[in-house]
Amino acid sequence: MDTMVFINLPVTDLERSKAFYEALGYSINPAFSDDTAACVVVSDTIYVMILTTAKFAEFTDKRIADADTIEVINSLSAPSKEEVHRVVDAAVAAGGTEDRPEMDLGFMYQRSFTDPDGHRWEYVWMDEQATQDGPPAE
Repeated sequence: MDTMVFINLPVTDLERSKAFYEALGYSINPAFSDDTAACVVVSDTIYVMILTTAKFAEFTDKRIADADTIEVINSLSAPSKEEVHRVVDAAVAAGGTEDRPEMDLGFMYQRSFTDPDGHRWEYVWMDEQATQDGPPAE
């Protein structure tokens, strides 16, 4: 079995967050969802658990970061630059905010956004050869 990734995020409005991630083309797994949490299916191995702030607090004794702070940047690969554009444009249309200028290094292209709760996501396309050899020599 491949390693599965579960990203857990606190959200202030579960229904808004579900609608946001569905607008990006992801689905909600009802078997792992209730009125305090929802399982967003990104791929066969990547899942985002969006949890109400109260539910999220059950898993930690630490203070939960607010939308004005950042603790992690979630980065996902995309198979093409067009897919990077599709996802980020859909995020902005669904209430997210593109939070920095695109980055185009030729062999790698990236755009990023924050979701309605301020969680940052980056979508990255990288030339297949560069994924094996690393960045081209300058």
